[in-house]
Amino acid sequence: MIKAIIFDMDGVLVDSEPFHIEIEKEQFLQNKLFVSNEEHAQYMGVASDVMWKEIAEHHSINVSVEDLIEQFKIKSIHYFSELDEIPVMPGLIDLLEKLSSKNFPMAVASSSYPEIIKIILEKTGLRKYFQVVVSSQEAGKSKPEPDVFLLAARKLGVLPKDCMVVEDSANGIKAAQAAGMSCVAYQGSGVNPQSQKEADAVVKSYGQLEMML
Repeated sequence: MIKAIIFDMDGVLVDSEPFHIEIEKEQFLQNKLFVSNEEHAQYMGVASDVMWKEIAEHHSINVSVEDLIEQFKIKSIHYFSELDEIPVMPGLIDLLEKLSSKNFPMAVASSSYPEIIKIILEKTGLRKYFQVVVSSQEAGKSKPEPDVFLLAARKLGVLPKDCMVVEDSANGIKAAQAAGMSCVAYQGSGVNPQSQKEADAVVKSYGQLEMML
């Protein structure tokens, strides 16, 4: 029986993936890095510090990993702070309102920086719906490791087996399953269906998700 839902943020609650991709591509250019779209796609759902460590291992670069991570963090905070609007996924608010009215426990577990999570949830007005918000940095390991989901469940006071995770990336789906949780993939526009084939179920709308609960 599902007693709590844990949502990823980027690509699940908000349509922010294009913003992250733009920031990362700008930084690739800034540091004279050629990262193919295929390689770039592999890092979807992975914490930024992990992404930059792996990119530095695979590419010749004169900038330290620490500097790359700090560059990205500063760029991202500035970028999201300046945005007038961050699009929320269609039908999401209706679902969250209905679940909140039933006092259904909900959490956000994201690989984004805590500062970015805070900016996005506050700008969109979504923060009020979640009892718990955790990041991979707080958990200590990034997806596909299960730590961030296990931390969210622990803070909610719910056993992992009683949690449903809503994810969009292959790394997030792996993390949810490694945590012993059921996982529903949210298939937004532009998502490669093949990357979600390991999920327990796939939905293309929050109306479909509501019918599953």
